[in-house]
Amino acid sequence: MTTRLCFVCLGNICRSPTAEGVFRYLLGQRGDATPFEVESAGTGAYHEGESPDRRSTATAAQRGIPLVGAAARFDAEDFVRFDWVLAMDGANKSDLLARAPTEQDAAKVVLLREWDAQSDGPHDLDVPDPYYGGASGFDDVLDICLRSCQALLDDLEARARA
Repeated sequence: MTTRLCFVCLGNICRSPTAEGVFRYLLGQRGDATPFEVESAGTGAYHEGESPDRRSTATAAQRGIPLVGAAARFDAEDFVRFDWVLAMDGANKSDLLARAPTEQDAAKVVLLREWDAQSDGPHDLDVPDPYYGGASGFDDVLDICLRSCQALLDDLEARARA
């Protein structure tokens, strides 16, 4: 059975394409047979059709992780396509929950950093938006996505084996 994931941030040009790229990279590293479909989207359509932010792309490329695709908006009808909807921060999660047509759809929405062992608990689950900051913010986002996606992938594969 295929597990379908969508990583979601505000504009779908920094954080969510980074998480999508990292997850795909980790899948490639494992060469695993567990089938996944992975996408990313934004809660807003501010950058619809645009490529990932050049700073995100450059930061990921320095570590051999390609970021591809074009920004898209996550709409209520997208809930039927995904098993997991991974929000990058609390505001994104709230926006997604407001769009969820059913309780089952709302139950699909979780914060990516729930899998980050380096978070400081429930008050530290946002992936910070690096868009208006310096280069170090993009490195921080990539590090968070690597840790979180690795643990998420471990969890999902364990669930698939169970």
